[in-house]
Amino acid sequence: MMHKRTYQIFADEYENLSELTEVDRQLILKAREASENAYAPYSKFLVGAAVLLANGEIIKGNNQENADFTDGLCAERVALFYAHATYPNIAVEALAVTAKNSNGLIAGPAQPCGSCRQVLVETESRYKQPIRLILDGAEKIMVFNGADNLLPFAFKPGSLG
Repeated sequence: MMHKRTYQIFADEYENLSELTEVDRQLILKAREASENAYAPYSKFLVGAAVLLANGEIIKGNNQENADFTDGLCAERVALFYAHATYPNIAVEALAVTAKNSNGLIAGPAQPCGSCRQVLVETESRYKQPIRLILDGAEKIMVFNGADNLLPFAFKPGSLG
């Protein structure tokens, strides 16, 4: 028998940086800084990410394009993979993402792609805690507590058994 169900996601919305905590503001500013160094000669879509680790370190990443688009890498994964490689035993507490095009900061909020969402889920599983996700945009900023709010039916380690 078919059942209809309603699933919810939860997010906080802010209109500008001044409404955020100092930590969240700093992460967005670091992500914006990282976007300035993105390598995006094809799309001209510059994405920056900043990861806050439990030890207070902030790791930045940006998108890296390739003429064969499938060989590029998103800012979120660049930052997360660098954090995992450099600080393998330190949990990720938060991640901020921003994006801009030729007109400037996108209206937003910037949204991680499906692959990045899956890596976020794996990172949460690895460290057994949700990641605070701060998605930046010119018109609004959205903050989520955990990747399940972006990818509610994620493939998780438990899915393998």
